[in-house]
Amino acid sequence: MARVPTAVMNLFHRVPRLPQALTRRRSTRPPAAPAAAIGPRPRPWARALGLVAVVLLGAWLGLLVVGNVRVPVGPMNTTMTLRPSFTGGTKINVSPLGALQLDSHIAPVRLDVNVDQLDPERSRALVDHPERLSGLQDEVTQDIARGTADLAVRSCVAVVTGAATLGLLVYRRPRRALAAGGLALGLLAASGGTAYATWNPDSVLEPKFSGLLSSAPSLVGDARSIVTEFNVYQQELARLVTNVTKLYDATSTLPVYQPDPTTIRVLHVSDIHLNPASWKIIASLVEQYRVDVIVDSGDTMDHGTAAENGFLDPVENLGAPYVWVRGNHDSLVTQRYLEGMKNVHVLDDGRATTVAGLRFAGMGDPQFTPDRTQRTGAEQSQELAGARLASSMRDQRRAGTPVDVAVIHEPSAAREVDGTVPLVLSGHIHREESEVMRYGTRLRVEGSTGGSGLRAIEGKYPDPIETSILYFDRDTRRLQAWDSIELGGLGLTTAEVSRHLPEENQPGADTSPSPSGSPSGSPSGAPSGSTPSAASATPSRPRP
Repeated sequence: MARVPTAVMNLFHRVPRLPQALTRRRSTRPPAAPAAAIGPRPRPWARALGLVAVVLLGAWLGLLVVGNVRVPVGPMNTTMTLRPSFTGGTKINVSPLGALQLDSHIAPVRLDVNVDQLDPERSRALVDHPERLSGLQDEVTQDIARGTADLAVRSCVAVVTGAATLGLLVYRRPRRALAAGGLALGLLAASGGTAYATWNPDSVLEPKFSGLLSSAPSLVGDARSIVTEFNVYQQELARLVTNVTKLYDATSTLPVYQPDPTTIRVLHVSDIHLNPASWKIIASLVEQYRVDVIVDSGDTMDHGTAAENGFLDPVENLGAPYVWVRGNHDSLVTQRYLEGMKNVHVLDDGRATTVAGLRFAGMGDPQFTPDRTQRTGAEQSQELAGARLASSMRDQRRAGTPVDVAVIHEPSAAREVDGTVPLVLSGHIHREESEVMRYGTRLRVEGSTGGSGLRAIEGKYPDPIETSILYFDRDTRRLQAWDSIELGGLGLTTAEVSRHLPEENQPGADTSPSPSGSPSGSPSGAPSGSTPSAASATPSRPRP
């Protein structure tokens, strides 16, 4: 009997250990989360978008912090940088002159080249030994190639480091950070491949300058040189660097914009609308570009009254002959006043005249609407005026004096001369357009050289002041290139110059001149390689 209590006591000693064993066994299972704490797991596409956002932001920050390379290019110190961009291209910042933009490629990255300063020792060596300029192109080409290679390596390091660092901060997982860095490298490689595939070495032929307007002619160069010499992108980039070097050098004078004796320069203005600032701008451009003749395609006035005639007095002293046609805001009173001024050639009723080696013919606007009303039959009257001008030019061709340039105010009338003349100039719609029409005639519509006059304050933003310099070959009398000039409107001080070449003047195109003034209905007069631009067929604005 003495053994029973002993066994019972041993049982009681084991019972307290049972809950502990159960507790240890339960602790091996993960604790169940409260029902309230359980939420929807993020979807895969949301996680992917989040990763892409982290990669893009990190890569951008990396490029901003360390993604630039200082490169000596010839006698200049420059900084090359890759920047995110929706349109791509190359931007060369030439402080304090402004910037040069080239449509060099289409990719989500843009190449920025900042000209920081001119190295005194290297520039002095060029001044003391001008013969070294002949080898500057090769030196610049090598410098740019070396700088581009360094920039590619540094950009890869910058985007990978930036994306990986930001990924580590956001996700706190090394594997996610490495994935972000790898994705950033892949995106940069894809962007580089796209840029290489869309690389356009001829983009230097059509640069766009912004900044000081007076520096643009020196940097762009002569139109004939652009057509005949700008064949290799590297050489022309070196040519630009050479010009900038001369411009920066304090010991030398600014390079003079020497006109090519075989090039005729025409300044096309339109729709001045009583803006007195236009005369100073026109006079300045005549001097800077050595303009041979000014063509005004109408709407010089606003109401065409005799009281406004005094506004026209500066025309005689602009420094070049003035060819003018009547617009719908110009009256016959205005026309007679200009006919009495020296150095002014008024064109109307298909009348033709030869000025500065070019033969012009024009027709005044058949409508006089100073109150900007749209009269019944306006479109028909414009078409009739254009048809009369076309008939007159066919008569001129049969007489052995073909017309080189037709001038008429409204584009709807200008379309009627298609096939009878190589080029027709117009205005009226207050914005620039250019296209090659069906039968080979190029239509150039000028914007408002007066910034739309007093009506510039009607909208939220002032209209810009627009004009163009047209370059003609003196032998063929055909358009070789044109510079579109845009100045900031009322209260603005911006300036932009862009160079344009017709398709037939691009490198590799057939440069043989097409027959001038082919009959209407025959496409044989179309310039070789010309394609119409995406210009609207009819004005979409109310009648100015």
